[in-house]
Amino acid sequence: MPEMTRYEHGVPSWVDIGTPDPEAGLGFYAELFGWEGQDMGEDAGHYTIVSKAGKQVAAISPAQDSGPPRWTTYVNVDDLDAVAKKAESAGGTVLVAPMDVMTAGRMAIFQDTTGAVIAAWQPGDHIGAQLVNEAGAFIWSELATADLAKSKAFYSEVFGWEWGGADEYAEAQVAGRTVGGVMPRSPDMPPEAPDQWLVYFGAADVDADAKKATDLGATVIAGPTNIPGTGRFAALLDPQGAAFAIFQGTGDHPDA
Repeated sequence: MPEMTRYEHGVPSWVDIGTPDPEAGLGFYAELFGWEGQDMGEDAGHYTIVSKAGKQVAAISPAQDSGPPRWTTYVNVDDLDAVAKKAESAGGTVLVAPMDVMTAGRMAIFQDTTGAVIAAWQPGDHIGAQLVNEAGAFIWSELATADLAKSKAFYSEVFGWEWGGADEYAEAQVAGRTVGGVMPRSPDMPPEAPDQWLVYFGAADVDADAKKATDLGATVIAGPTNIPGTGRFAALLDPQGAAFAIFQGTGDHPDA
C-alpha cells in the first residue's frame, strides 16, 4: 500500500474540491471510490476530509466562489511565503494569500500565467494525502495549457520543477522523479474554458468505474481509452460539473 508520511518540496501532495452541494458530492465519490468523510466542523468551514482504508486521500467542501466546481491540486512547499513571492514575480496572480489553516498547515492559491489555478501547501499537522497511487486515491495532476513554454517557465520558477517527457507532453520532475504532466490544450476545448489542472484518481478497472460513475450521474467526456505503454484512462464530469479523471496503469506510469 503506497502510504505517505512526508513530501518533498515541489511534489503535489493534496487535492480538494469546492462544490455547491458537498453532501451530494461526498455521496457520489463515496459510492464511486469507497470514500468515508469526516466533517471538520463549523470552525473549519465544514471542510470534509475523505479517507480510503482509514487513510486521508482528499477533501470536499462548500464552494467558495460562484464559478463551476473544480478539483484543486496542492503542491507541497518548504516556505509558502517565498513561493508566493516567486509566483508573483513569475507573472502569476495570488488569488488567496498565504494563510494559516489552524494547526494543519499554511496554504495559498495562485493563478498561473495562462490562467490555470494551482495551490501550495506548507504542512503542519496535515502532511497531505496519506495514501496515493492506488485505486480510489490521488495519482496524477495534468495541466492543459494554451502556451506550453510559458507554463513550463512559470512552474520552474515557482516550484523549481525540471522537465522531461516530450514536446507534446512535458513531464514535471523533482529530483529526477516525474510528479505531473503539462500538455497543449486540445483544440476541441471551448475557447472560453480556462486552462486547468485535471486531477486523476486510480482505478482498478477504468471501464467499470466509468460505467459506475455514469450510473451515479456523471458524464464521460473522454475515453475510456488506452495510452500506449502507460495505461488506460477516462475523463469525466461529476454530477455537479467538476472535471476529474480515472487511470489504470500498466506499471510504466510514473508515480504521482
